Amino acid sequence: MKIIIVGAGEVGFHLAKILSQERHDIVVIDKSEERLARVSDALDVMTLEGSGSRVGTLQKAGAPGADMLIAVTSIDEVNLTSCLLAHKLGTRKKIIRVNDPDFLFSEGPLSPRDFGIDLVIYPEGLAAQEIVRLIRRSAATDVLEFAEGRIQLIGIKIDQDSPLINKTLRDVVAEYDEVPFRAVAIHRGLRTIIPNAEEIFRKGDQAFVIAKTQYVQEMLKLSGKDTAKLEKIIILGGGRIGQHVAEELEGEISVKLIESGKEESLKLADVLSKTMVIQGEGKDLDLLAAEGIMDMDAYIAVTRDEEDNIISCLMAKHLGVKKIIAHVEKLDYIPLANTIGIDALINKKLSAATAILKFIRKGEIVSVATLHGVDAEVIEMVAQKGSSVTKRPLKDLKFPEGAIIGCVIHDESVTIPIGATRISPQDRVVVFTLPKSIKDVEKFFN
Repeated sequence: MKIIIVGAGEVGFHLAKILSQERHDIVVIDKSEERLARVSDALDVMTLEGSGSRVGTLQKAGAPGADMLIAVTSIDEVNLTSCLLAHKLGTRKKIIRVNDPDFLFSEGPLSPRDFGIDLVIYPEGLAAQEIVRLIRRSAATDVLEFAEGRIQLIGIKIDQDSPLINKTLRDVVAEYDEVPFRAVAIHRGLRTIIPNAEEIFRKGDQAFVIAKTQYVQEMLKLSGKDTAKLEKIIILGGGRIGQHVAEELEGEISVKLIESGKEESLKLADVLSKTMVIQGEGKDLDLLAAEGIMDMDAYIAVTRDEEDNIISCLMAKHLGVKKIIAHVEKLDYIPLANTIGIDALINKKLSAATAILKFIRKGEIVSVATLHGVDAEVIEMVAQKGSSVTKRPLKDLKFPEGAIIGCVIHDESVTIPIGATRISPQDRVVVFTLPKSIKDVEKFFN
């Protein structure tokens, strides 16, 4: 596909990186010579200096014949203008990122469709949803759902007291044969490993496992995780992410929210009917002690200062809080989460990029997800009639190196596959794959 990306910030750079690896024809537009130089140095894509809200720039980028334009600058008005102009020039699909949820979502006579926009992405909302999922599935570092929620992929940190340490995957499968699961990846240090049966679980590993939803709790227990429900949480930061998380959870658990700004605190107290809003600083140990930090089940830091988020999370971890989640702006921080002891680092820009990739790959691909800090993707695909994946049992397929089939959905049944499993046309299949293998995986299903 010919894809134009307006904005070479973190979202645009990440999208260009993934899409160029899949051999799409990419043009990146930005006004910053420095950001474009970073793109050119790292990626095999075209760059164009200028504004995506100018007709001439879009014409130079090839908008009249483009398949898609993705507007992901930090300015909503620029993104909207870019999409509107691309629509008039004949670009087939348009995606817009908005930073203000009221910019296009508020009640009014116009809708995104009136501007020719096919998808609206709100990064703060997506990040908040991700945090809520992690709180509800307390023992996991990542939670993704497939097959309308019947299948879950969960991330499990292998702690020093885990019963899985020093066991091979073959040993674990044999020992816990009553819990059907599929280990699809292990993140170790800065490497992502697609495991074989002889792979050994080590302390500090982050294992990614696919299981039917009804077996997820058992899977967490056998890995040594406490699956008790989180009942009391503190949120540091009353911005949009913090407010969205509190709104979603305050009806089911006890929520305290700490916000440093006086005016913002008063506004939040009016909006959040069941959340205790406290004005103060998250690095104030006396305040945290007074609010019972050592009795809390989870601590979520989502201020605009990512260093403050990380530092306050480490303080909370030191004080014995079970679940620690921090929001960061720099993607480079995410692989460090396990190393420094934070359960999950969330990045709103990566959440936005994941949602956009999911939309781009509609068709034979039902859904796609990217895991924070892991150089791999989880793709739900449909096996087409006559495709290679339907012709032999899995053990005889010679499936691409760097990819693994996690589960098979046939009609209403869900199967965790073994070597003898066969895939039929129109089956939906969840695949865990490294970026280099995505195109080869797609060939198996087409």
